[in-house]
Amino acid sequence: MIIERAIFAIKPGQADDFEKAFALAAPLIRAAKGCRKANMHRGIENPDSFILLCEWDSVEDHMVGFRESPAFTEWRAILSPHFASPPAMEHYTAAL
Repeated sequence: MIIERAIFAIKPGQADDFEKAFALAAPLIRAAKGCRKANMHRGIENPDSFILLCEWDSVEDHMVGFRESPAFTEWRAILSPHFASPPAMEHYTAAL
């Protein structure tokens, strides 16, 4: 299992709309092959910042299976109008 961490900077004044958009987009990623869990969290100190934490069976399930699918195109179309800048994404594996 791997963890995907994506940080989203949202245009000022659009955080509430981004939350609504994520509610529409969430089923697309959660239904992807290899996605075990996908949860979005809103920043406390900076409410225009969000972090997405996803558990995937593999990096390939995320980067090929999901990101090269029509579901990702739809996901991106729903969320991207709210982006202040491109999301910063990385993958992690258990260290201990």
